[in-house]
Amino acid sequence: MASALSTAPVGTLTKGTVSPERAVPASIAKPNYVGLAEPPRYTGPDAFDAETINKIRKAAQLAADAMVATGELVKPGVTTDELDAFAHQYLIDRGAYPSCLNYKGFPKAICTSVNEVVCHGIPDSTVLNDGDIVNLDITAYLDGVHGDHNVTFLVGDVDEESRLLVERTHEAMMRGIRAAKPGRPINVIGRAIEVYARRFGYGTVHEFIGHGVGPAFHTGLVIPHYDAAPEYSQLIEPGMVFTVEPMLTLGTRHWDMWEDGWTAVTRDRKRTAQFEHTVVITDDGAEILTLPSQS
Repeated sequence: MASALSTAPVGTLTKGTVSPERAVPASIAKPNYVGLAEPPRYTGPDAFDAETINKIRKAAQLAADAMVATGELVKPGVTTDELDAFAHQYLIDRGAYPSCLNYKGFPKAICTSVNEVVCHGIPDSTVLNDGDIVNLDITAYLDGVHGDHNVTFLVGDVDEESRLLVERTHEAMMRGIRAAKPGRPINVIGRAIEVYARRFGYGTVHEFIGHGVGPAFHTGLVIPHYDAAPEYSQLIEPGMVFTVEPMLTLGTRHWDMWEDGWTAVTRDRKRTAQFEHTVVITDDGAEILTLPSQS
């Protein structure tokens, strides 16, 4: 169970100043949702052919490379807007569109979720401080498909409770990925995650889910990160591509939404961490696609 003597600070984050939208060259192909309030409904398959999977692999690897490069900038004194500016330029320099930008009106290239922010934090003038944790969510749209990835980073000298939360959230993701095998129901992924998280007394956020990804940023495939059985019993099939991206908290699993309509913060303002990989289902398990080219 989580320690009775909490060492992690309780959050006091406030909204910073959001800079103007950054441009994307006209030569870079844009997803079909850019300029729309809602993305067009996806009607394609959940499992893809080898050609499509290879395209997703390249987009996913680019997202992972962008994550490594952007992550190297995470340190005390850096603003989340500076991280966004770097990742934005990194992707467009390589011919990719930053998928988050203008998805349902989201104003930036990546999400930056600090401390008590569960997900979808908007990069702004917020300065990272020593002891913070920050999740970067980077998705690349390249050659007609998306690759989606997120990582929680430690900022400077981080307390033990927060460090363990981050470490164990990564392990929870990996356990969910290892549970994903053909012929099993999708809900085994969330069961593996939540059983592990309960061991430490962590909250497991239910409402934000993993999802199918490929030609659409979010297909209709839903991957819960909690024990949802008997719901979500669709069988896992070879060729399926989806994300596994658990969000664990030091306290309640419930959250509040800021007025911006994007930034979700834990209701008790205790810290939360998240990790995400895009995976493809093979004949005997799940292959992680969001791995950097130098891994």
